[in-house]
Amino acid sequence: MVKLRLRRQGRKGKPFYYIVAADARAPRDGRFIERIGSYNPNTNPATIDLNLDDAVRWLSNGAVPTDTCRAILSYKGVLYKHHLNKGVTKGAMTQDQADAKFAAWMDEKNAKVATKADGLTSTAAEKAAEQHKKEEEVRIAREKAIAEKNAPPEIVADAEAAVEPVEGEAAPEVAAEDVVAEEAPAVEAAQEVVAETPAVEATPEVVADAPVEEAPKTDA
Repeated sequence: MVKLRLRRQGRKGKPFYYIVAADARAPRDGRFIERIGSYNPNTNPATIDLNLDDAVRWLSNGAVPTDTCRAILSYKGVLYKHHLNKGVTKGAMTQDQADAKFAAWMDEKNAKVATKADGLTSTAAEKAAEQHKKEEEVRIAREKAIAEKNAPPEIVADAEAAVEPVEGEAAPEVAAEDVVAEEAPAVEAAQEVVAETPAVEATPEVVADAPVEEAPKTDA
């Protein structure tokens, strides 16, 4: 009995398969009768290269596909074309009608595959843009931290002391009473200094305390 199955190729972790027609008694990766295609699961979506006519011919000759190979043949339309050929053989439809149905099915299938590929591409682009945005934010934060670390202490102190009003908010107003209250202690201190200064006592008149000298008497 002939089976349609996959023959593994490729290195470890990166498998690559040939779609072959082989004797059922042969090992999986052993001898085969004919290679009709290839299957690469490492891409998204998977890459399938298949000779449609050869696959239909082997199915018509009684070849039995494995489960995995059957899924691949169904995806590529081999089973549907084989079904249409049976209808032509039984006289249920003409060959032109079968070809038209198969062409319509292939157009619909290709449109779905193209939509899926576009969706995967857009998703990958969005993920790349988001990743780039995160990396840019990390870079800016790192540069800011390095700049603050290397800045002189005086500049950092001045920057922390400077308070800028937030955009959209008015600067805080200082009431006149607060200014008077702040200046009042200085005035009271000045008054205390004046009050504590001792008064200068008036010096007694020297003339009043000095003894009066009498004029000398002269002989007549």
